[in-house]
Amino acid sequence: MLGPQIWASMRQGLSRGLSRNVKSKKVDIAGIYPPVTTPFTATAEVDYGKLEENLNRLATFPFRGFVVQGSTGEFPFLTSLERLEVVSRVRQAIPKDKLLIAGSGCESTQATVEMTVSMAQVADLSPIPVVLYSVPANTGLELPVDAVVTLSQHPNIIGLKDSGGDVTRIGLTVHKTSKQDFQVLAGSVGFLLASYAVGAVGGICGLANVLGAQVCQLERLCLTGQWEAAQTLQHRLIEPNTAVTRRFGIPGLKKTMDWFGYYGGPCRAPLQELSPTEEEALRLDFSNNGWL
Repeated sequence: MLGPQIWASMRQGLSRGLSRNVKSKKVDIAGIYPPVTTPFTATAEVDYGKLEENLNRLATFPFRGFVVQGSTGEFPFLTSLERLEVVSRVRQAIPKDKLLIAGSGCESTQATVEMTVSMAQVADLSPIPVVLYSVPANTGLELPVDAVVTLSQHPNIIGLKDSGGDVTRIGLTVHKTSKQDFQVLAGSVGFLLASYAVGAVGGICGLANVLGAQVCQLERLCLTGQWEAAQTLQHRLIEPNTAVTRRFGIPGLKKTMDWFGYYGGPCRAPLQELSPTEEEALRLDFSNNGWL
């Protein structure tokens, strides 16, 4: 997934450089994806064993695939070699029928292109389809709808993960790209039901790392038109989701993973563990909604 800061300058180059080798049929990305965390040891090394354990458990849920090195994966704190190794390990660990969406964004356009090519080689996929990523809470910039519409016409750009939470914008994006083979994924379970209602086809949801069954259940309820039951479940997921995203971020998500039998473990510096007060507030957001 590539962020909006990259796409402003990549559009023209992509149109020239990728169109020669694209596939005629785009990949269907509809479904739910957990953006997996990167486990670390107590000495801040990547713990590939724990990564595989987490993936093995997550693979028991009916996810469409997995996202590696989204913002949840602490990718800014990994070296280039670690990023490629994590992608390789995840591809080896997950079932072959599951999609792998790998975040390749870097600080510069050139570095992003190089990382994308390297990840494609690691995953043995060339060329690779591209999913755009709009995450204004992290970048301070929302990928404009007009830019998404323009980019959706490129044969190798297959979809958008929208983490902004503006359902009107999601609906407008779906509407304006309806003539293209282009799909929109909600970037959070907090607005997943509303996103389905306006035409999104799935979601990349951090909370799915701990409540995978429930997020997939919400998907099923929406797809089968059971809107009252979907609304009830959606309401119970909003506060826990906010807690592990905007409120307490990756340290909160990793702490919750420890509670639910996964390996969360420590974050890599400069991220810090939660304080006792923060941990109690996090626990309340889950227990008050019946999850703990």
